[in-house]
Amino acid sequence: MKTLIDTCVIVDVLQKREPFYKAAMDVILAISNRQCVGVLTAKSVTDIYYILRRSLHNEEEVRKLLRILFMLFDVEDTFSTDCQLALGSPMKDYEDAIMLQTAIRVCADCIVTRNLKDFRLASLPVFSPEKFLEKLAEEHIMEQSESDD
Repeated sequence: MKTLIDTCVIVDVLQKREPFYKAAMDVILAISNRQCVGVLTAKSVTDIYYILRRSLHNEEEVRKLLRILFMLFDVEDTFSTDCQLALGSPMKDYEDAIMLQTAIRVCADCIVTRNLKDFRLASLPVFSPEKFLEKLAEEHIMEQSESDD
């Protein structure tokens, strides 16, 4: 499953935000263990850089964390067509609409975010980290039962 991960999920892990940290970390572990393909947008990477730089005040540490993200995730560019198509989206938050358009263009199967209310009009499935982990577990069980047959 190819999954676009929203910025907030990554920041939850990197800043150890409670009560969101555990589920967000489990999503990243699932990606690291190749249970799914994790995708970030290039814009998310720049946002993550900005947020971490403001909180850590350590350029070297921030760049080290970004290098780790580049190893774990596929990073996809946002195209001008994504931005243009997002203008016609029924979603109120333009930035989220751009993320959705990028996810559609790169053939992501879903988006994982804590910001479910802004994505309720999305044309792709959108999951909280907790619901996404449940979905992954269900798929794993189905794959195992199919291989047992």
